[in-house]
Amino acid sequence: MKVVIIGATGFVGSALLKELTNRGHLVTAIARNVEGRTMPSVTWVAQDIRNTDRLVPVLTGHDVVISAYNAGWSNPNLYEDFLNGSRSIQEAVTQAGVRRFIVIGGAGSLYTTDGQQIVDTPDFPETIRPGARAARDYLNVLKEEKQLDWVFFSPAIEMHPGVTIGRTGRYRLGKDYPVVDENGRSVLSVEDVAVVIADEVEKPGHHRERFTAAY
Repeated sequence: MKVVIIGATGFVGSALLKELTNRGHLVTAIARNVEGRTMPSVTWVAQDIRNTDRLVPVLTGHDVVISAYNAGWSNPNLYEDFLNGSRSIQEAVTQAGVRRFIVIGGAGSLYTTDGQQIVDTPDFPETIRPGARAARDYLNVLKEEKQLDWVFFSPAIEMHPGVTIGRTGRYRLGKDYPVVDENGRSVLSVEDVAVVIADEVEKPGHHRERFTAAY
């Protein structure tokens, strides 16, 4: 399949790139800076995703667009930039005629057992709250999308560089609540996030909904 990864040099995007190319897919990898990057079966494109008109021809002709877009955790305008950038990507996907659109969001929009979204709980880290709120609010934007066959993926609560489990190829799926293990933890490595998304690319199981995964 011909797949676009937006944010292909980031933490999640680079894991997706490795998994998809290892499976034999042709990937167009979009990032802010791609200078000096080469990889078999990968076309690297430096593109400002906020420029919708220029993004459209890059996306045209692909089977799936995966957005692992991140406006930068230290960005003082993270909330606005994430929403504006995500809307630009969504519009470009629509104009390009690519029906399947997969968005990598965050765990903050998942619900606790008492029905509160995790991002709104008192213990949620303030340093990442703006980004988590932006991802949550963008999910609400996607819920109004009627043309694209979109899906929004919320990783496990513990999915960060400190999770060094690596690729196991196993996971359990959920929808709006975290998937937890026998110890009450919601954990998944970034390598297995890539497995989840690659499986979804190859055998779509979710349509116009959010889903999550963990061990």
